Amino acid sequence: MSDLNNFFNGFISIILRMSIYDVVDITIVAYIFYKIFMFIKDTRAEQVFKGIVILLLATQISDLFKLHTLYWILVNAIEVGVIAVCIIFQPELRAGFEYIGRTNFKVFEKGSKKEDDIELNKMIEEIVETLYSLSRQKIGALIVMERETKISDIINTGTTIDGDVTRQLLINIFIPNTPLHDGAVVIRNFKIKAAACFLPLSQSKDLTKDLGTRHRAGVGISEVSDCLTLIVSEETGEVSIAKSGKLYRNIAKERMANILKNNLRKSATEKTLFKGGIFK
Repeated sequence: MSDLNNFFNGFISIILRMSIYDVVDITIVAYIFYKIFMFIKDTRAEQVFKGIVILLLATQISDLFKLHTLYWILVNAIEVGVIAVCIIFQPELRAGFEYIGRTNFKVFEKGSKKEDDIELNKMIEEIVETLYSLSRQKIGALIVMERETKISDIINTGTTIDGDVTRQLLINIFIPNTPLHDGAVVIRNFKIKAAACFLPLSQSKDLTKDLGTRHRAGVGISEVSDCLTLIVSEETGEVSIAKSGKLYRNIAKERMANILKNNLRKSATEKTLFKGGIFK
């Protein structure tokens, strides 16, 4: 009981000695750890992170119980593991740095917000009508909506178009047996930038076995950028959307329009630090 009282007395003593700078310091560190946890949540990086924590605990326990051989092995494994972690977490580290790089510090925005909203709503209407027209006909489609992370390397794999976003052009691109139907369309800055683009396939084991190459490609590009990927299944006509490595299937027409408006409008008008679009 005395040990418990000593612990609480020491804890209260530390709190009373804390200055406002200590509080700010702790708050910032806690926020950073929270953001890191939310960033890796439900990804393979979360499992690797748990493994690292277990390894560190095992190292401390082996030292506590004087297990010298095991302790030596674990300490050396951790030293080598720093490089291993960089290799294992390469996709997540890249996505994290891109996330930081997308931070917008601009105080003034170019152009009229009202004009941008009109153009954005018009583009969304054309895209939504395209998706559900193709869905009724069971014609497969793959459309990538570029946001803050530029995907010029993907655009360069396709055929440059630089055309206005219209349902007529989009439907014509995806008609089977036409030269550009196989691959993805990339939309950048209210323009159809390119068609027949090749996308990286997702290696996620969370995707069901019934999903084909089109869906895996849609999820794959969303894992390495902040884009939205719109997918129409050729087999079922089901319309899906991929974001941040996750696939949302069988989206209704009205729901799809709302998702695009919420996410693309936030991307276009984003000003604050570490503020990203979410599904609503």
